[in-house]
Amino acid sequence: MTTTTPLQEIAENLPIFTNREQKEQFLFVLGALTARIISLRKAAEVMNLDSEALLQILDLLGIEFSYLSPEDIEREKVW
Repeated sequence: MTTTTPLQEIAENLPIFTNREQKEQFLFVLGALTARIISLRKAAEVMNLDSEALLQILDLLGIEFSYLSPEDIEREKVW
């Protein structure tokens, strides 16, 4: 009988990517992005995607991503 770790179970439930390794890698990259450890460009490189494709995936999953502060975003909206 094979048991899976919680990370593997979570990864298997991701609606994107085809294999578990890609899904686990995406979770790792997502964590690194939100912690601001890596750039969007580096995250896309790790996932073998271009930056625009990674942004589209994040958007499809409803994950808002920006390195701008909330104040910067508001300033851009009125500009």
